[in-house]
Amino acid sequence: METTIVDQQPAIGTAALQSSSAGMRGKLTVAFIVCFLSVMFSGIASMLMSVYLPVAVKDLLGSVTDEKMNNVSAYINAVFIFGSMFGGFAWGFICDRVGRSRAVILSTAFYGLFTVLTAYSSSWLMVGIYRFLTGFGVGGVIVTTNILVAELWSEKKKAIAIGMVSSAMPVGFIIAGAMNNLLADWHHAFLTGIVPLVVAVIAIFTLAESESWKKNKYANLASTQFSKNIFAPGYKINLITGSLIFGAMLIGLWAVFSWAPTWVQSIADASKAQEQRGLTMMTLAMCGLLGSIVSGWIANAIGLRNTMMMCFAACFIMTFVVFKLNISVSGFTFIEMGILGFFFGISQGALSVYIPHLFPTVVRASATGFCFNIGRLFTATVVFFIGALVSFLGGYGNAVFIFSFVFVAGFITTFFSKDKVEA
Repeated sequence: METTIVDQQPAIGTAALQSSSAGMRGKLTVAFIVCFLSVMFSGIASMLMSVYLPVAVKDLLGSVTDEKMNNVSAYINAVFIFGSMFGGFAWGFICDRVGRSRAVILSTAFYGLFTVLTAYSSSWLMVGIYRFLTGFGVGGVIVTTNILVAELWSEKKKAIAIGMVSSAMPVGFIIAGAMNNLLADWHHAFLTGIVPLVVAVIAIFTLAESESWKKNKYANLASTQFSKNIFAPGYKINLITGSLIFGAMLIGLWAVFSWAPTWVQSIADASKAQEQRGLTMMTLAMCGLLGSIVSGWIANAIGLRNTMMMCFAACFIMTFVVFKLNISVSGFTFIEMGILGFFFGISQGALSVYIPHLFPTVVRASATGFCFNIGRLFTATVVFFIGALVSFLGGYGNAVFIFSFVFVAGFITTFFSKDKVEA
């Protein structure tokens, strides 16, 4: 009888271990799917207006001067980024207070709702309000999904997992570009916001919470003095470094992605303008997707610091090549944009690993939200001025290139940053 008991104990332990392992795999699978879909549809929501901007503004305003159209377009693009900035700050704080999974669910539902409402807008003012609120939700998703994935996955696998989730954003850009060629009516395109609403509802019952956050729950609840925590002396250098590096890449990325379709239309043959606008966004996004997918392996191979320096240098060079050396649209134009998009993709995966682990769990989401979004204030200003100063700067190509010098600032900051960061 003793032998039987002794013999059965290892079997019971093995079965329990296998059950636990299977349960964890299931939780990770659900978390990956929810985060991937949330980020993907946030990418769609982000870029739909950029893709449809020329036709949407004309539909809302009627026959107006090019200057008036450029100004309204600039306002619409800028308010979305302002919304993303405030959303990143707010949702980071919310994420530390209510939990990672709840914050993912709520931010996903938020941007989905206002994407749908954009479809029913009848004036550019209403579009601006809804785009601000959509951006508020998107800014939250970018922060909350990164934090959840970073805390659910093991140390060895999180870089690859975050890179894969980050790749969902360019997937969304690709879909937005494809929708431009499939749906002529921009109102119909914005109804895609229904999908993230459904994802959020399902996630209420299926999305696991971070064990790290649970263990630090009481510390998180005590962190009501928001500024005191993230601006404490021990975090200050990392806060500044993270903000400058992420902000520099964000400004350059949005300058290119927001205005590339409009730039293409300005130099393209009129009969091919719509098709080439969509192809522009799809090219940038598809190559960004590839870059995001491989970013984890590249960062593990050459280090995060070297990866980011490579991206800043390549993005600056390719922005010059694309926007200064092309006076018409050709096959080479799309190849060059593809290379630019590839390095953008690598940078997003690498930065998504780098920033969260500059800070401890108790302020991780709040501090990451700060770093991710402090640059959005300047980004929104840049995107606005590119549109508003196009004539003064000599066209969209010149305007985008002038503002791309932010990549140089990012390169210099990264050069003097830490090679390795502590969790």
